[in-house]
Amino acid sequence: MNTSITINKTDKIITRVSGIIALLILCALMVWGAIYSYQTYRNEETNDAQVQEYINPVTSRVGGYINKIYYEENQDVKRGDTLLVIDNSEYQLQQQEAQSALANSKAQLNVLGSNEQTTQKLADVSKTAIAAAKARLLNKQQEYARYKKLFEAESATRQQLENIEAALAVAKSDYEASLQSYQSSLSKINDVSAQRAVLNADIKRKEALLNRAGLDMGYTVIKAPYNGKMGRRTVQEGQSIQAGQTLAFIVDRSSGKWVVANFKETQLADMREGDIAEIHADAYPNKMFKGEIVSIAGATGSSFSLLPPDNSSGNFVKIVQRVPVRIRLTQAADLIQPLRAGMNVSVVIPKDHGRN
Repeated sequence: MNTSITINKTDKIITRVSGIIALLILCALMVWGAIYSYQTYRNEETNDAQVQEYINPVTSRVGGYINKIYYEENQDVKRGDTLLVIDNSEYQLQQQEAQSALANSKAQLNVLGSNEQTTQKLADVSKTAIAAAKARLLNKQQEYARYKKLFEAESATRQQLENIEAALAVAKSDYEASLQSYQSSLSKINDVSAQRAVLNADIKRKEALLNRAGLDMGYTVIKAPYNGKMGRRTVQEGQSIQAGQTLAFIVDRSSGKWVVANFKETQLADMREGDIAEIHADAYPNKMFKGEIVSIAGATGSSFSLLPPDNSSGNFVKIVQRVPVRIRLTQAADLIQPLRAGMNVSVVIPKDHGRN
């Protein structure tokens, strides 16, 4: 009988303790529910958010063999730091060849200038010869007219008139030859001018080739385009690379960091650009980061996908869509430095219930 009484007392104690525990759990759930409801009323929250930074590939503009690599994986670099050097022996030869070709064209231009001066002097000589030939022709014409009158007056013989007539014909031929020689000299001067234009164009082309060779020489030294942090390295010294090949990835630290939060379409009613945001990173649960809404996407994430859904196909199931919201981190760089691109974060945006 005493044993039965003891068991009954134990059952009552267990029942009472269980009831108290259940009551405490119920109260805790009610308090949690009230807090959650209040937070939901006051804030919009999502855990579908990631930290973003510009991560760009480092590519080569020229091909060749890698001579030296000056960075390691995950190394901090500054703008202008040399990352790697490509063997430039072939590009040096191309530059020397371009320099020689340019010097040759310039030398030809100098020779052409000398020829132009010589041709101009010959033209001047031909012009002087024209005046002399014209004077001789005039003299022969006058002499022919005089002998013709003498022949008509029978004061000169036919042989003398024929000799003078032949001399007149020779003088005419000499005068015409002088004119043709002068015209030929002028044509040569025009030819030289045309050749000068061709050579000048060729010199410009070879100067461009020399500049291109200089650019290729410069491209053999690959430098960091901005302050950042190197990613995974995929090349080794002595490796042959091609123009346009990706050699590494670099995280751009100079462009800042931001968060892309994907909110449900039902959460956007009270959101505006400029609203403040609280950001909690999974990696740092005890830290709170501050941000500001920069922009709200013009379409849902599914609309930007490669194959957006076609609801007119007949298999329609209503699914709440999410809209990307870009949030700029507003704190100093040293405070947001622990955040890395791709980290998961939770974003809380207080509602402005007084906004119309």
